[in-house]
Amino acid sequence: MNISYSWLKRFLPVQLDPKRVDELLTDTGLEVEGVTEIESIRGGLRGVVVGEVLTCVQHPNADRLK
Repeated sequence: MNISYSWLKRFLPVQLDPKRVDELLTDTGLEVEGVTEIESIRGGLRGVVVGEVLTCVQHPNADRLK
């Protein structure tokens, strides 16, 4: 049976990392065959740059560009 860590966290009284949850489940007699990390975005968010536009002015040499 596969269980989502996100789903399982709703039932835990404290924030625990997946490795610690694995250990606790095993210690209580529940067999954990493995933990697989699945990224919703391939490669995660490494290298992502976030910017904020502070001003927006009309381009001086073009009617259609801002």
